[in-house]
Amino acid sequence: MIEQYVLDLHECDETQVAVVGGKGAHLGALSRIEGIRVPGGFCVTTGAFRRIMAEAPSIKDRLDQLSRLSPDDGEAVRTLSAEIRRTIEGVAIPDDVAAAITRALGRLGEHAACAVRSSATAEDLPTASFAGQQDTYLNVVGPTAVLQHISQCWASLFTERAVTYRQRNGIDHRTVHMAVVVQQMVFPQAAGILFTADPVTGNRKVATVDAGFGLGEALVSGLVNPDVFKVRGGEVVAKAIAAKQRAVRALPAGGTQEVAIDSQRQEQPALTDEQVVRLVELGRRIEAHFGCPQDIEWCLVDDGFQVVQSRPITTLFPIPEADDQENHIYVSVGHQQMMTDPMKPLGLSVWQLTAMVPMQAAGGRLFVDVTRRLASPASRAGLLDLMGRGDPLVRDALETVLDRDDFVPSLPDAGPGGPPPAPESTPMAGRAPAPIETDPAIVTELIERSQASIATLERDIRTKTGPALFDFLLEAFEEHKRVLGDPLSMQALMAGMEATWWLNDKLHEWLGEKNAADTLTLSAPDNVTSEMGLALLDVADVIRPHPEVVAFLEGVEDEGFLDELAKLPGGTEARDAIENYLDRYGMRCVGEIDITRPRWRERPTTLVPVILDNVRNFEPGAAERRFEEGRRKAQMKERDVLSRLRALPDGDRKADEAKRMIDRVRTFIGYREYPKYCIVSRYFVYKQALLAEAERLVQAGVLPEKEDVFYLTFQELHDVVRSNQVDDQLIQQRKDAFRSYHALTPPRVLTSDGEAVTGAYRRDDVPAGALTGLPVSAGTIEGRARVILDMAEADLEAGDILVTTFTDPSWSPLFVGIAGLVTEVGGLMTHGAVIAREYGLPAVVGVEQATRLIRDGQRIRLHGTDGYVEILS
Repeated sequence: MIEQYVLDLHECDETQVAVVGGKGAHLGALSRIEGIRVPGGFCVTTGAFRRIMAEAPSIKDRLDQLSRLSPDDGEAVRTLSAEIRRTIEGVAIPDDVAAAITRALGRLGEHAACAVRSSATAEDLPTASFAGQQDTYLNVVGPTAVLQHISQCWASLFTERAVTYRQRNGIDHRTVHMAVVVQQMVFPQAAGILFTADPVTGNRKVATVDAGFGLGEALVSGLVNPDVFKVRGGEVVAKAIAAKQRAVRALPAGGTQEVAIDSQRQEQPALTDEQVVRLVELGRRIEAHFGCPQDIEWCLVDDGFQVVQSRPITTLFPIPEADDQENHIYVSVGHQQMMTDPMKPLGLSVWQLTAMVPMQAAGGRLFVDVTRRLASPASRAGLLDLMGRGDPLVRDALETVLDRDDFVPSLPDAGPGGPPPAPESTPMAGRAPAPIETDPAIVTELIERSQASIATLERDIRTKTGPALFDFLLEAFEEHKRVLGDPLSMQALMAGMEATWWLNDKLHEWLGEKNAADTLTLSAPDNVTSEMGLALLDVADVIRPHPEVVAFLEGVEDEGFLDELAKLPGGTEARDAIENYLDRYGMRCVGEIDITRPRWRERPTTLVPVILDNVRNFEPGAAERRFEEGRRKAQMKERDVLSRLRALPDGDRKADEAKRMIDRVRTFIGYREYPKYCIVSRYFVYKQALLAEAERLVQAGVLPEKEDVFYLTFQELHDVVRSNQVDDQLIQQRKDAFRSYHALTPPRVLTSDGEAVTGAYRRDDVPAGALTGLPVSAGTIEGRARVILDMAEADLEAGDILVTTFTDPSWSPLFVGIAGLVTEVGGLMTHGAVIAREYGLPAVVGVEQATRLIRDGQRIRLHGTDGYVEILS
């Protein structure tokens, strides 16, 4: 078969990305859409690029070297990529390739002005746009110049920024090839970019047009600020006209130059409103063809629009699927669960099957549809109150949407519509369970019930395999929900939270004291998460006297290290201490609501840095001292509060009420953490059974790796086990999608229009320059900020303030060694906040972009009582 080195644009479509690259495929498809004009031209195929690469065998070795480099090794990437570019540009274009290109140029007009544009096979993809990563050359005139610029386009596959972008997106350099698009040059009066969805808010119903005079290069390069138009429902709803002092124009002999715009024209709009609306209509046609929002480069020539590029907008958060065309408002589950990372499909589906309310998946995250609850005035107030107490940013975002009169219709009664995604088994707002006696025996009974249910699960699942396992698990998920929904458990949870709210509200009203419950709940009994942090201090006590064990742990990399420990002096005791800890807490891990995440029992090396920090930073007996000290502070605070209350008018009544609530909060607040412990304990049992099934699929040759099952939903995995057949392509698509979801920031609140509503604190009591958040644990502390995104990378010293994205219960072992906590995600009753109060750590949560705005090692002052953070150095 004769290799085709040139294809006319009209011969290209989306199926030919491997031949003509992403841009060529998109332009070919665009040229076939009725009513869309695309400048004529042709594609130099990837076959020509491969010919060039074959002419320089040394490139293969350099590509191998490049694939082994870290994207952070900028100097090595820069040097090696420059060598590869020089080599490619030095290769003479073979005669038959050059002849095919020259013939195609002749059809455009031999001396026609052209745009020569790179079109890589990993470009303009649904999950990575690669915008601006390779080169484009405008107004290139004559065959010699065109051939030279085609060589430069081939070489631009290896610019430093393109190489680094591929590395960060997990794309192998050796699998990417370069085609080149050559098009007739257009000389526009105006040019710019059309986004068919608002690129800032994500709203799919709002299009944004950026426009300037002359060639679009002036906007793309940042030479001028564009006019910006917003279009909704076929009309311009907002516009900002910029002073456009310069433009880029084509030169007659080839090339481009900057020119000054006449002062009278500078503040004239580049487009009329009528033209803007017409352009957006064309954009909607293109969007409908490609099936997703587009980022479109356009030119205005003689009152007609020509499209020179269209690519997917890859930064938009996906919208949960709905089975109607009505408006919907979704609240993020991850922000309530302190886990905003993407989850794999098996993790999403198991959480959905075991959740107390219906949940929708989008972008690897889960959401609850709260539209019906917001539609009824009765349930709306309760939902907003519960959301506001947990995370004021969620409440503010919901109120922002509600203020738009037309988005949520008012209903007389919400009916069944799903409660808020509050803590694991918090009841629906407005349906508070009947109160219960303040009796510690209730908590003891609930814990015993939960343990008995888990023991039964462990016993009964042992004999189940194949399809029978999945039938058993579906029944186990119903039991899971029954345990979580136990009315007594609900009552105990609400009793602790309501007592906390009562104490904070009343003691602020009566004594002017903020967050008094923080000290009153120090070292509360039965808190399985705070016990977990203290128990690791006890493990460190066993290890500390044995220097050889400490030295061994400092070099540990292999997960089988526990077996090696026993060979060292003191190693048996050390191993037993870690094993006992894992028996009680080994089902936990960061992001534990995703069943696919590796548990500590599966990856015990995760705990080693924390154990070593505890060995280094604490004296023997620290756990018991910490707990006793907390209890003593709580007792002192109780005496202080009650004596001050008695001194007030009607003081005896106030003191008696406060005493009842203090007893109540200390009885029940520790149980707040138990339902999550029950969930992850059950999850680990489910996971072990599912992985045993996955291992059988690997042995049968159905799957290459057992972790591939993580990219199937529970139902899909059930089908694979029944049929012994799997769709390999589906698993690969899911892996690619999961990788792309990491680049997306999930919104707290999302509408069915795709708008990510962030919410604001709306406070005027925060010093200028300080970062605002939610105060969840009282106290003020200064210290060194340690910005840690991975618990396994923790290297903390006494007095450090931990700054991270979120802290689910698995982070609590780190809490014993820090002086304060700052997170981007969280609320008053989320796990990090509860444990911070237990340990007496000043904490501020919900600090937007904290891990970007605070640099590792900076000195900061954390105001845990007032809810803000000051950067001192």
